[in-house]
Amino acid sequence: MRALAYGIIRTRARDSLEERLGQLYEGAARVMQEHTPDAVALEELYSAYEHPRTAILMGHARGVVCLCVAQQDTPLFHYSATQVKRSLTGRGRASKEQVQGMVSALLGLDLSDQRPDVSDALALALCHCNIAAREVQLESRTLKPTRRRGGFRTWPPR
Repeated sequence: MRALAYGIIRTRARDSLEERLGQLYEGAARVMQEHTPDAVALEELYSAYEHPRTAILMGHARGVVCLCVAQQDTPLFHYSATQVKRSLTGRGRASKEQVQGMVSALLGLDLSDQRPDVSDALALALCHCNIAAREVQLESRTLKPTRRRGGFRTWPPR
């Protein structure tokens, strides 16, 4: 696997919430149009009791991204932070540094000068690839009808 593009959609902190959400939407739409992904993976919202306002603002941003993806008719998948960490490191409570290290190793990138959000986004993409690949393997081994006695067999044959 390799990363085709990565980065951050920046908004201006001095702008109102509405303007910032509009900037986020425009940035996400540009990315969707430029790269036409087959799927989009988003991290599920996590809320710490100490920071409810952050969770509310993140909910607004997630909603904008979900709308943008829906308008492009692209499949959207949601993963918890624990799922992402477990998928990449084998441990659901891995540190950000461990996740960043695994992302760097898997993609052959030096992410040390990037914000943690970049490695988090790439980790989501890798998690989705891992899970989607497993699902394809499982689907290929599902029972298929056959004319042989017994009526079903696994595919591919073992």
